[in-house]
Amino acid sequence: MTVDEIYAGMTATFQEQTGLTAAGDGDLAVRLYAVASQIYALYVQGQWTLHQCFPQSAQGEYLDQHAQLRGLERRAATAAEGSIRFERDGGTETALTIPQGTVCMTGTLVRFETTEQGSIPAGETGAEVPARALEAGAAGNVAAGSIRAMAVPPVGVSRCTNPQAFTGGTDAEDDETLRARVLETFRRMPNGANAAFYQQQAMSFPEVAAAAVIPRPRGVGTVDVVVSTAAGLPEEELLERLRQHLEQMREIAVDVQVRAPEEKKVNVTVQVAPEEGADFAQVKTAVEEALGNWFDGSLLGRSVLRAQLVALVFGVEGVANCAVTTPAADVSAESDQLPRLGTLSVVEMGG
Repeated sequence: MTVDEIYAGMTATFQEQTGLTAAGDGDLAVRLYAVASQIYALYVQGQWTLHQCFPQSAQGEYLDQHAQLRGLERRAATAAEGSIRFERDGGTETALTIPQGTVCMTGTLVRFETTEQGSIPAGETGAEVPARALEAGAAGNVAAGSIRAMAVPPVGVSRCTNPQAFTGGTDAEDDETLRARVLETFRRMPNGANAAFYQQQAMSFPEVAAAAVIPRPRGVGTVDVVVSTAAGLPEEELLERLRQHLEQMREIAVDVQVRAPEEKKVNVTVQVAPEEGADFAQVKTAVEEALGNWFDGSLLGRSVLRAQLVALVFGVEGVANCAVTTPAADVSAESDQLPRLGTLSVVEMGG
């Protein structure tokens, strides 16, 4: 309903009740239109309020409140982590210190900082130091060799790079992803004993990207909870916290074990034809980053489909055509297996 439709209804009712017609430019018409505008505003406000009352249509902070009623929270963005190798020209008799907080960056100005102090030992030419992205989000997931510059080089250090990809960076959970998790709690009602209960308890930890529940792995009365993080395999500290939490929540006489998934390496070879005028080296780097970021902890128990790989590569800017030659067929995964990227080869099509 629009303002004009409400106004037309009001003038029609006025004419019906009084036998008079409100002039279009008269004082009465102006007053009726002003009232129609206010009624329309109330109508819009009522529709908006109705949408926020249900998790199927709520947005933003109102969806967060629906999630809290189901024991869920919106997942915050996480920063990618990895290590940076600092190098100097030739070994010397003295060690070089790499201060904590040393900032390095990629060619696209994605910045990283060292999370602890490191050093290049005497006689050595390089050393690796743990680091994380300065800004949380998936943008920090960069391919190996992407980091090449230092904001302020430590004394004596000539260059830097990342031997391995930075992983584990995730964007803040959007409304549609959170909505799906909220609605799932209604479709699979936890009762304190079923698989949905254990899965939802594990997923309540913000570090957990995916969780699988395996009933009776060691006979009646046993349950295995397998979890992964955005970076892949969970650390022992997280597993221990989950064990303690589930030990308090589990049903009586049930043996619950929390463990990391089994890694399943998937080697990938892709042929890529760049668009006319596009630089193959840049396209190759973008494809490597896209594939590397896709193989994260959310793949727990999911098969790797060749069609998904093709769609992922073809969606990279600058790719005109592509073909996945390895794997030769879809790669299936058990519920407690986590597909991980093994070797990755991106070659020019027809080259």
